[in-house]
Amino acid sequence: MVLLVEDDGLLLMEAADTLSEAGFTVLEAPHADQALKVLESRPDVEVLMTDVDMPLGSMNGFALARLVSRRWPRIPVLVVSGMGSPGPHDLPPGARFIPKPYAPSALVRTLHATVRRAA
Repeated sequence: MVLLVEDDGLLLMEAADTLSEAGFTVLEAPHADQALKVLESRPDVEVLMTDVDMPLGSMNGFALARLVSRRWPRIPVLVVSGMGSPGPHDLPPGARFIPKPYAPSALVRTLHATVRRAA
């Protein structure tokens, strides 16, 4: 079960389709605040994939990744962004990052690796 957090509707749809075709069950959230509501109500979330730049909501994807890492340490985190690479303290320990645009195969491969590493 992947919680996919992306504010761009087209990118959300494309990523959700890619992950569904790869065998993942996908929950969608358009911003961090909605993602937190999903996490609080769904104990079956196994991995978080979040974009960084999300104008709606109270925090960006880096802040969401750090919060999820603290509150739900069993949930591995994958951060994606087209805005550049993360700084030294942007990602929580163990989180992975891939830049946008990404190839669908790279997304699936990285997400599988993220889940395996957390197991």
